[in-house]
Amino acid sequence: MLTRKQLELLDFIQKRTQRDGVPPSFDEMKDALDLRSKSGIHRLITALEERGFIRRLAHRARAIEIIKLPEAMERVGFNPRLIAGDRADPPRGAMPVAAGVTELPVMGRIAAGVPIEAISEISHHITVPETMLSGRGQHYALEVKGDSMIEAGINDGDIVVIREQTTAENGDIVVALVEGFEATLKRFRRKNGMIALEAANPAYETRILRDDQVKVQGRLVGLIRSY
Repeated sequence: MLTRKQLELLDFIQKRTQRDGVPPSFDEMKDALDLRSKSGIHRLITALEERGFIRRLAHRARAIEIIKLPEAMERVGFNPRLIAGDRADPPRGAMPVAAGVTELPVMGRIAAGVPIEAISEISHHITVPETMLSGRGQHYALEVKGDSMIEAGINDGDIVVIREQTTAENGDIVVALVEGFEATLKRFRRKNGMIALEAANPAYETRILRDDQVKVQGRLVGLIRSY
């Protein structure tokens, strides 16, 4: 049996992950459950892990995988999905999850804020689970700089995994090259023949650009969160 707060947290993690493709931060969990400090979230996370509902994955940052849901929540449908992180030994009682790993180049930093100079050099490599990769295309990683995507669950210092592609659908979070020399991470939308690069932070304005001013260089498919 789970307590009411444990159920609330598990439900919040599941819904935010399904909506955004990335797990919520501890601050977001704290606010959602109306707790005064993150220590309460740490206790709830530990309790859920000990009961086999989630597991925390460790590489260079923590991440969360939902392994199972209580029966009442499963009735609405649930498919376990790896969110971020590296392989780790599952907690006692958890269902086994098999996942290989692969190494990706980290191509420096990407701005989630004011666009910065385009990135083209590999700074180092990082190991990620193969289940994070989308399709057979080429993938790379970038370190996020800035806070313009925080409401999409992407924080300053996080590592984003990007699938190389030159097209995007409305609502995709993409790496966009602006006017050939500025790279930025934003939500992509087409509006009235123009391209809108939307931030996920009300402190930043949406940039409206001509089609020839923007080149999509990849789409977000995974995230490794720093705490």
